Amino acid sequence: MAAITLGILAGGRGARLGGVDKAALQYRGQRLLERTRDAFVLPADERTGDAPGATLLSRAFDSDGVTTGAEPGFRRVPDLRTGGLGPLAGLEALLEAARTDWLLTAPVDLRDVPADLGSRLRASAAGGITCVVRDADGLQPLVALWPVVASLQVVRAALDAGRLSVHEVLAALPHGELDIRPQRLGNLNLPGDFSDA
Repeated sequence: MAAITLGILAGGRGARLGGVDKAALQYRGQRLLERTRDAFVLPADERTGDAPGATLLSRAFDSDGVTTGAEPGFRRVPDLRTGGLGPLAGLEALLEAARTDWLLTAPVDLRDVPADLGSRLRASAAGGITCVVRDADGLQPLVALWPVVASLQVVRAALDAGRLSVHEVLAALPHGELDIRPQRLGNLNLPGDFSDA
């Protein structure tokens, strides 16, 4: 099986939650950071080789714009560009930092992740192209498996041209879909989203 790096996107500022570091919040008894990692856990022989068990982390910023501290078991990856360019800049940084041929990405604030989603995405690497999840809400471009070299070229070109849409990047890449409908991943964006925690 192809070697795959797991990259978690936790670069949002949590504005709708009062500016808190969303990755540190608890949902269903677990911090979102570890919860997301565990939902997409990779077998030891598929993880990035620079540190055993390390997961790449596109990390949030505190209220002063300073990146938060290290997290055991995670390798923090800062954006390569200034200006807070959003998730596409985080994706660029994760692709640049990956030391494997494939990068599996997930945002830190997913609400409901099917137990087999990580393994189903990993299996799609055999197709050789980007594979993105489609749920009941539509295409989820940040829940995807990316071939690193080809994807990084397209992401860089988009950012260089001032285009920040992950959907546009997908349109420029050969890609397939992993359709999990009628399931819905959902997001934890508002205080009420945590109500069943």
